[in-house]
Amino acid sequence: MATEITDTADAVIIGAGFAGMYALHRLRDEFGYSIRVFDRADDVGGTWYWNTYPGARCDVESVFYSYSFSEELEQEWTWTERYPTQPEILAYANHVADKFDLRRSITFETSVAEATFDESNNRWLVTTDRGETVTATYLITAVGCLSEARIPDFEGIESFGGRILHTGHWPRDGVDFDGLRVAVIGTGSSGIQAIPEIARDAKTLNVFQRTPHFALPAGNRPLATEEIDEVKANYRRYRAICKVSPSGVPIVPPIGSVLSLPDDVGRAEMNRRWENGGTMFMTAFTDTSRNEDANAVLASFVRERIRDIVADPDTAESLTPHGYPIGAKRICLGTDYYATYNRDNVSLVDVRDNPIERITERGIVAGGNEYELDVIIFATGYDAMTGALTAIDIRGVNGLRLRDEWAAGPRTYLGIASAQFPNMFMITGPGSPSVLVNVIVSIEQHVDWMCDLLSHAEKQGISRIEADLDAQNAWVLEVNDVASRTMFVKANSWYLGANVPGKARVFMPYAGGIGPFRERCDKVAAEGYTGFTLTDTATAPIVQASA
Repeated sequence: MATEITDTADAVIIGAGFAGMYALHRLRDEFGYSIRVFDRADDVGGTWYWNTYPGARCDVESVFYSYSFSEELEQEWTWTERYPTQPEILAYANHVADKFDLRRSITFETSVAEATFDESNNRWLVTTDRGETVTATYLITAVGCLSEARIPDFEGIESFGGRILHTGHWPRDGVDFDGLRVAVIGTGSSGIQAIPEIARDAKTLNVFQRTPHFALPAGNRPLATEEIDEVKANYRRYRAICKVSPSGVPIVPPIGSVLSLPDDVGRAEMNRRWENGGTMFMTAFTDTSRNEDANAVLASFVRERIRDIVADPDTAESLTPHGYPIGAKRICLGTDYYATYNRDNVSLVDVRDNPIERITERGIVAGGNEYELDVIIFATGYDAMTGALTAIDIRGVNGLRLRDEWAAGPRTYLGIASAQFPNMFMITGPGSPSVLVNVIVSIEQHVDWMCDLLSHAEKQGISRIEADLDAQNAWVLEVNDVASRTMFVKANSWYLGANVPGKARVFMPYAGGIGPFRERCDKVAAEGYTGFTLTDTATAPIVQASA
């Protein structure tokens, strides 16, 4: 029986976070396209809708973690803190949705279950979990890189008599920890942010840590009026810098090679940046991201700070990262994270020496000891970069499933398209800078580039746009080659899918920086979209470009 079509659109967008909202605004309000957006939440915000755990905040400074496409928007919105909290970011997302009347094109509390490319008419059939099927020329995924929460499959987890939570799906009405015995499993970014906040209220807090992370002080503070005025007066200049900066934010320039500078000069610079807070500590020198000896100097400084802050030597040693370079795993920003372990109600359980054996009705058994608990919080992260995409049954040419095509690792061209999945575009997909840079800058670059491509297709009468397999293979090799020259591949991290058992170990984001990536994408466009096969309405290829 033929599928009943309930609606027709020019494009379907999956996700109503910052990527989905910007794509909707550009395609609907500037192109005049008919757009359907689906999101499983009941409002906009994406990641910042779901991540409401205590202490949740962005690790990009607020004034740069914002859209640049509207000068009016950036002048009327005023951030209050250096690093914005989740509620403030969500308020900003809601303000954007209100200002540009985005919600009228979004269907909330609805997930896309299937998306199938119909080769007979070069259109996508998109089916939701509510039974609606929409046909569209373009399928645009804006599902986010960190949106598919993951809870490890511990034995006995279903028997626990208390409450189980994940930082990525926190209760909307919050959680009162007063007088409760709490466990946090995981000490990545969300754990480092949440642990100090939970410790203030919980009766006891046991932190179960597998791998210690390098946590830098955020140095968060309220923004002064004169700071805000200065940024708003110079936003255009700052935005231009962000577009070409490797990380998508203005940086404090490095002062030279740490191996060439006098020891006291290098140490003074590290002290200065540590006290100021933020990730600029990582860009103090020119050689620490590629030279392991230089990197060791930076790492040694942080290890010293941990030992200075944490009173108990054994706890300090357990919290001190060893065996991988600083920056190989995501750098985490925290507030009073290490000092929290000096509290009488906080204990650290090193699960490398005392592995979690099982979860019981009463709590967690680790290293032969049972920890009685009222709440278990999983700060165990996500099936990053690919999980939210492969969770949807996406089928391309000849019914090829995306999850099968990516079984050995994601394969894309420029992180925006995948061979054999025509007219499908990924916003900040695998193979783009995405999680390694200011993601808002990456989102705008991807959406703008995609819109230019669609405009070109419309003018040329093109009905089908598909990444060329050879160009895709070459891009995958380039992504891996760029990563191989960095510290990123010298640690098991979620960048490589190492936090998900059975997931292929492939470095997923592009590590060359947003500036060089933008140049590469612009070159592809200037040369007539090399690496794409563009087909006209008569189904005859009019462009067979090679990368």
